[in-house]
Amino acid sequence: MLKSLRHMGHLIRVGFVLTRHDALMDLLSLFGPQPKALTRLRNLRRMGRKNPETSTSHHNLVEAFQSLGPSFIKIGQAMATRPDIVGPDMAQELIRLQDKVPAFEGEEAVRIIEQELGAPLSELFTDFDSTPVAAASIAQVHFATTKDGRAVAIKVLRPGIEKAFARDLESFLWLARIAERFSAKARRLKPTSVVETISESIALELDLRYEAAAASELKDNCAGNADYAVPDVDWDLTSRRVLCTSLVDGIPFAQKDKMIDAGYDLKILAEGLVHSFLTQALNDGFFHADLHQGNLFACADNKITAIDFGIMGRIDQKTRRCLAEILYGFITQDYDLIAKAHFDIGYVPSDQSLEKFKQAIRAIGAPIAGKPVSEISVGKLLSQLFETTDTFNMPTQPQLILLQKTMVTVEGVALNLYPEINMWEASRPIIEKWMRDNLGPQAKIRDFAETALDTMARLPRLLDHMETLTAAAQKAQQDLGQNRRRSSLKLFLYGLAGGISGSLLLYFLAQ
Repeated sequence: MLKSLRHMGHLIRVGFVLTRHDALMDLLSLFGPQPKALTRLRNLRRMGRKNPETSTSHHNLVEAFQSLGPSFIKIGQAMATRPDIVGPDMAQELIRLQDKVPAFEGEEAVRIIEQELGAPLSELFTDFDSTPVAAASIAQVHFATTKDGRAVAIKVLRPGIEKAFARDLESFLWLARIAERFSAKARRLKPTSVVETISESIALELDLRYEAAAASELKDNCAGNADYAVPDVDWDLTSRRVLCTSLVDGIPFAQKDKMIDAGYDLKILAEGLVHSFLTQALNDGFFHADLHQGNLFACADNKITAIDFGIMGRIDQKTRRCLAEILYGFITQDYDLIAKAHFDIGYVPSDQSLEKFKQAIRAIGAPIAGKPVSEISVGKLLSQLFETTDTFNMPTQPQLILLQKTMVTVEGVALNLYPEINMWEASRPIIEKWMRDNLGPQAKIRDFAETALDTMARLPRLLDHMETLTAAAQKAQQDLGQNRRRSSLKLFLYGLAGGISGSLLLYFLAQ
């Protein structure tokens, strides 16, 4: 009872702020359709305003979350990555949430660092700037110099942020359960799943060791990329609430004028960003999913350095293959390839019409073919994709949602750097290379060889297992026919091993 009263009190305070910004109905819509009386009341309030048309979009929710503070800013950003849950319109608006909040005291940052790393600041650094260089909803960053003279950036988790998130999300979960209990329409929308999904997304960001691991993995993957770099992680100075990385020597993408004055080639940087993102997504299946201008730096030799690895995306090999075929289909205007890729992987139910789906894809791709990014409405394109999803009863693919959002961000950053860039032409060399390496004849031979090697490795255990089964059957039946079957099975397995060995030999001779 007391817990319910606490949740009600907290939600009333939140509801007051949302109502003041005329955003309460937007948020409640996630928990199911609202009573018509409330909708009419809201419309009457809007009609009384000077500019009622400005109040009809979800930008009111953005303003409300901004005023509610750090935890709601991050909740809103997490919601923006799931347009399948909150809807494409709301997700598009929530992307505008600015992750900038007032900094907390430098003395508090020092206390957290000393507590987390188990030593006085003087034993950890020769110099530490107590004034943060940046402050966001979850953490803020300080510059420092290590004992061995390295310039580093220290990310410190905001004090009390874990409790704030736990309180807000627990209240939302309580409300979602109430909605599901009393509303069949709300149960269909599964609001508890919405809240739980957002909670899981944020939980990873509240442990900076996960971010350090993501940075380390991405750095390993990008070791051979001349256009893209990731700072080093200092694991000795990293913990759950503190992350230490090497300091980036470059100019933020947000400072375009300074980049021009310093002589950077904006065309190379824009194309390098597109190439690097697609390489991460297609080759590694692991990509930086928060590539806004504040997280990207132009460095020497037109190399891009990325920071802030709290939001990362993963896609498996099967999804990567489908993605490559879809992108290649848009580049070459091969709508049959795109449609078949969707059907082959199961994104479109088999009871749907391939020809009609191909026609729907053409309606999306044909208007943007050959145009520069400056002439393409990304929001309109995404809207069409989601409409197509609904029309053909396509189930949601969560692994692609974050990828789609990141592609939109990459397009926007690339366009800002170099307005004449054509996203599709910039993507072509990376996608074509991936297609050759993974879908061509050599790739099929390699896949067969890898499968054969795996089978060869398993064969001794398979033979032992079959020997045991056959011996047991022989003892039970003492049958001549059983013995013959045993011999035939062994001959078959040994023949299989010989055939695989011969295939491997042919493969290596063909190299």
